Amino acid sequence: MSWSFEVTPVDHPDAAQLLREYLDEIASRYYGRQVPEEELDTLLEQHHSRDLVPPTGAFLLAYRDGVLAGCAGVRGATPEIAELTRVFLRKSERGRGGAALLVAAAEDVARGLGATSIRLDTRSDLVEARALYARLGYDEVERFNDNPLAHYFFSKSLVQALSDRV
Repeated sequence: MSWSFEVTPVDHPDAAQLLREYLDEIASRYYGRQVPEEELDTLLEQHHSRDLVPPTGAFLLAYRDGVLAGCAGVRGATPEIAELTRVFLRKSERGRGGAALLVAAAEDVARGLGATSIRLDTRSDLVEARALYARLGYDEVERFNDNPLAHYFFSKSLVQALSDRV
């Protein structure tokens, strides 16, 4: 099983498709029902990803054995702090070790943007995400934004993480 990651423009058709799948799953879980296409279109516009572009951000596509499998976004919150967002693997790709590799690839992109730490927020119902971030060395921190949908906040030093990998 071979995983690869590629920084891709958010308006690329594969990126747009994965962002749609991501938001469909996230919104459907939140509302406890399947989100209709028209509502999903509105949500995609409201929660756009247009800021995940160089020089202050990036959007990664994940491939397993050459097949599109997932995505992650990185945006610069400050010159030293990056934010991890839009982390998503298709259901068929989960449980194969790709999530940890995808987050590591996003952390490498954040380092390339000059960040020395990375942070994220997540909801209380996304228990799998919270478990993943804790397993990957993210520490729970105080709220750092006013996102009303976020219940948990995490941060990780990228300097320490880099030295741990050497």
